[in-house]
Amino acid sequence: MPKLDEQITALETRLKELKSRQQRISARQRALEVRRNRKTDIRRKILAGTIMLAKVEAGEFDEKRFRQWVDETLSRPEDRALFGLPA
Repeated sequence: MPKLDEQITALETRLKELKSRQQRISARQRALEVRRNRKTDIRRKILAGTIMLAKVEAGEFDEKRFRQWVDETLSRPEDRALFGLPA
């Protein structure tokens, strides 16, 4: 019977190792998905901002209204400085 007990112990150890490996792989996949989603979100925002700025510069959107939105929304001094707004 000792041999059977050793086999059971070895198999239980192997099972724990495989479960641990599976958890690491799952965590890595979740992290990759989060990064991918974040990159996609940032890209969307950049493109939307680019379109908005182009419309304002071309006179297709009211610059006064755009500046009002920016003034109401931005709170960080560094961000406000990008648009020439007071801190």
